[in-house]
Amino acid sequence: MKKILLAFAVILALASCKNTKALLPNVSGKAGEIIVVIDKNDWEGNLGSRVRDLLACDCPWLAQKEPLYSLVNVPPGSFGDLFKVHRNILYFALSSQLDSAGVAYRHDVWAAPQCLVQISAHNSDEAAALLQENGKTIVSFIEQAERDRVIRNCVRYEEREIAPKVAEVFGGSPHFPMGYNLKKLTSGFGWIADEKQYTMQGILIYKYPATGAPDELTLSRIIEKRNEVLKENVPGMFENTWMTTGKYMPPQIEYLRYRGRDFAQVRGLWEVENDYMGGPFVSHSFYSPDGESVIVAEAFVYAPKFDKRQFLRQVESILFSWEWAK
Repeated sequence: MKKILLAFAVILALASCKNTKALLPNVSGKAGEIIVVIDKNDWEGNLGSRVRDLLACDCPWLAQKEPLYSLVNVPPGSFGDLFKVHRNILYFALSSQLDSAGVAYRHDVWAAPQCLVQISAHNSDEAAALLQENGKTIVSFIEQAERDRVIRNCVRYEEREIAPKVAEVFGGSPHFPMGYNLKKLTSGFGWIADEKQYTMQGILIYKYPATGAPDELTLSRIIEKRNEVLKENVPGMFENTWMTTGKYMPPQIEYLRYRGRDFAQVRGLWEVENDYMGGPFVSHSFYSPDGESVIVAEAFVYAPKFDKRQFLRQVESILFSWEWAK
């Protein structure tokens, strides 16, 4: 077993070389899917339950229950070339002969752009403890890999006429992939959407003067301004209807820093006043470079006939592609 683990480590090292990366195949598998390489007995036991609790728990901020990720169990003996090129892999290397236990995070081992998390432990109980201890980092690592793939495609297959127009108004813009169209753009509000027969993935961007008050980027203030702007700019299908913040599931806020940009991230549900439309949204609120404006970039999904996890993950990733105009 020790020789097998050593060989596995050597393969990882070789596959990570820059010269090898250029020869890697594209990843396979569905977005939001993770291959879990673990013995069947462990998968059906406590360790497998811990994996499912972490990665297949209910995806937050969706009106219907959907798992955070779709998991596929592959026993180590069946982990061949077909599975090695999958986009997301959680690999358990369990052996009593290990020199040390731990969690390793790697990119582009057997395919690109690939995400691999390897948990090395002497036994399944130790692996479960490592999983629990590092759970937040593991989820963030996989989430970032999923997000980066979307951003990469946004840049590669960009609707290049949209971002410059948005940047003229707001000083910056996300990258919008093919399929998105500019529905509305004023001196302080923009609406860009990918509309299909039964779904809509939308981006709303708006700004308002910054006051410098301590409560400017608090949840209550952000929601207050959100409801004001949406009532004026996002009408519903019928008279006297407009988009607003849903009350069924109170929104929540967290403060993040991503690639040098600080912002307040709010998650919640939107609905249409005096109508029955609704869905999930996520917004980023941040200051303009001169500090004179608060800028809000918001992603929302309307897909009443479909699961919404991947729709939201796709459009949310667009927010993270924001770049200030040069």
